[in-house]
Amino acid sequence: MLRRTLAAVVALAGSAALAAPASAVVADHRAMTDLLTPTPASYGAGYSPAVQQEDGYYPEHGDPRIDVLTYDLSLRWDPTSRKLTGTAKLHFRAVQTSPQFQLDLAQPMAVSALQFSGGLNPTPPYTHDGKDLVVTPAAPIEAGQTYDVTVTYAGTPKPVGAPSSRVDMTGLGWHTAKDGQTWTMQEPYGAYTWYPVNDMPADKAIYSVSLDVPDPWVGISNGTMSSRRDVAGRTLTTFKNTHPMASYLTTVAIGPYRKATQTGPHDLPMTYWYPKGHPEMVDPLKTLPGAMTWLEHKLGPYPFERVGVVLTPSESAMETPTMITMGAKNFRYGNRDVRETVVHELIHAWYGDTVTPTDWSDVWMNEGMAMYLEARYSVYKGWKPWQHWSREFNRNDGYWREIYGPPGAYKKREFAQINVYYCTARMLLRLRRIIGDTAFDAAVRDWPQANKDKGRGRDAYVSWLESRTHKKLKAFFDTELDDAKPTQ
Repeated sequence: MLRRTLAAVVALAGSAALAAPASAVVADHRAMTDLLTPTPASYGAGYSPAVQQEDGYYPEHGDPRIDVLTYDLSLRWDPTSRKLTGTAKLHFRAVQTSPQFQLDLAQPMAVSALQFSGGLNPTPPYTHDGKDLVVTPAAPIEAGQTYDVTVTYAGTPKPVGAPSSRVDMTGLGWHTAKDGQTWTMQEPYGAYTWYPVNDMPADKAIYSVSLDVPDPWVGISNGTMSSRRDVAGRTLTTFKNTHPMASYLTTVAIGPYRKATQTGPHDLPMTYWYPKGHPEMVDPLKTLPGAMTWLEHKLGPYPFERVGVVLTPSESAMETPTMITMGAKNFRYGNRDVRETVVHELIHAWYGDTVTPTDWSDVWMNEGMAMYLEARYSVYKGWKPWQHWSREFNRNDGYWREIYGPPGAYKKREFAQINVYYCTARMLLRLRRIIGDTAFDAAVRDWPQANKDKGRGRDAYVSWLESRTHKKLKAFFDTELDDAKPTQ
């Protein structure tokens, strides 16, 4: 997630943040969610061995009884009525034998039909209370078996509140501008505002998204555009993904976009969707090929087959795979800031997108590395000296821990605050001194290459590092991530 508003967060730290709940949630089930069993070929790339129990931070979202393997979403948007009509086809594996299972779908979206492979109990086949869409098949789902469920629904989607006082996280999920343009941004949850979903980071799946929008508007999503056609004044576009992703990483943007393209290293396709009439907004994005070359040197081959940026009428930015979702309002901070923000989000392709935390207690795994490497890139480009970054990471470590909690045990209502960025980046600097520059740089590169398309947590990461470096590191990580006071 974007670090753009961290300066604003600093300014607000003495007000809203101090009013946040003092309790911290520490997930105690990391070992359970880091099962390293091979992916059964019969389940395909969407198999998620980490789906074993509820998320440690936001257990009200997602159902660990199921592992969604694929989503096939067909969405029709009417900007005048603000109505979204959708059909969602889910293919899933039963993780546990159970008489029922649950999907997340916000109440503004009303279900008109639900079909389940093998039939449904006649009364009732499902209930929809709040966001909980509870499905009761005619017979229990059996652990290890796969099933299909198709949900037809419609409504006026709205964002939901974010568990954070960050100024750029006023809402999660589907957003609609005054003119009917839309965009989605939903970390740590919020995908359920626009489609029925197992909304937890441990459950990665393969997505196909079809968008039916009024011509000449354009519908944009993750993946490769597999088809596009005009029918009766509307444009129908389908995007397909070949890599699994967590629900919080899905994106949709609809509006009067124009497209620019570029070619990156090893002929990597790069696509930029910008607002109609503003081609100048593409200029700072044209440095992306050089940034990609630098990142691949640090992190290894880019894990996806294409990359892009869609400039939405929003404030924040998000590392949505293959198509970064970036708020056009960030351009008011200048082109250099835009370039740095895009690099931060692109780093997440390795740390967050291809290797995804299995529990929200481990968001530090995403943001700490992105912050650390963003700082390195800033030094490489000559934007800021390393002394600046080292000073910033060190001087307020205790303050951030005090108001937001330590990065591995942050306050539940203060998701993705500066502590998981700066405090974790500081930890990585200390880790580099402990294991040495060469071993550290090699580990930074090799971790995402060794865990492509996987979900991983703290225990798996620490064990992997210990096996490589032959050093006992668990106590170091536990202290850095969980202690309320900084180490010296």
